[in-house]
Amino acid sequence: MNRYITGAAIRELRLQKNMTQLQLAELLSVSDKTVSKWETGKGYPDITLLEPIAKAFGVSVTELISGTRISNRNVSANMMRSLFCVCPVCGNVIHTMGEAVVQCHGIQLRPAEPEPADERHMMSVEQIEDEYYVRVSHDMTKSHYISFIAALSPDRMQLVRLYPEGNAEARFGMRGVQKFLFWCNRDGLFQREAHCDEKDGLP
Repeated sequence: MNRYITGAAIRELRLQKNMTQLQLAELLSVSDKTVSKWETGKGYPDITLLEPIAKAFGVSVTELISGTRISNRNVSANMMRSLFCVCPVCGNVIHTMGEAVVQCHGIQLRPAEPEPADERHMMSVEQIEDEYYVRVSHDMTKSHYISFIAALSPDRMQLVRLYPEGNAEARFGMRGVQKFLFWCNRDGLFQREAHCDEKDGLP
């Protein structure tokens, strides 16, 4: 783990709770000198104390370690708010529906910001019976490829994983789909609305 709770984070959270070092120490069954060492960077709390510390401050262990408060504003669980984090080391794709602290291979990942599909990453969409058949114009080489295509609707997220030297295409159930997202390993995340191409004669 390349990140751990910092003394500055402990101090800030303690002050936000209007708590003295002694009061925190009593809650954790340690001495106030121990808390002082944590806050001055002369020591770290044992990993077994992370959960009690988080409970004392009213935060999650993830928030405690990251130093970032997470507020879940996505109470409606609308999949259209989906966020994707992609690890640059292994290509792992992590999907969230709100704020999250995500790490992979020791790297803290930020959600990718989707851009409109451009001339080098054109997506075509056709309706075949009750499915969308989508294709991305891409060479799909070993070093430059589309790694996934996702279809978003308010109540579901469909994702198809793609691989180098394969085809940049996928099929998705049509019901409720409003948007497509796809990831290029070099150029990042792209999006387009879920409407069929005019050549298909469909809306």
